[in-house]
Amino acid sequence: MINIRVAELMGRHKLTKKALAERTGIRPNTVSGLWLGTIKRIDIAQMDKLCATLNCQPGDLFEYVPEDAGVEG
Repeated sequence: MINIRVAELMGRHKLTKKALAERTGIRPNTVSGLWLGTIKRIDIAQMDKLCATLNCQPGDLFEYVPEDAGVEG
């Protein structure tokens, strides 16, 4: 599973969803989806804007967490 870490990065920079939307030009609904971790797709241009605003690398925006690694399937 992929966890979106935008809310954590926003907290470090003390940014609200509104401020992030204004600084990046990303629609507020999209920023909200990123913050909640419910967004299903993200555009490369949006990732670029997020990285520039949050001063991070693309890998900092996401985290891979294996789903039940102990379950055989």
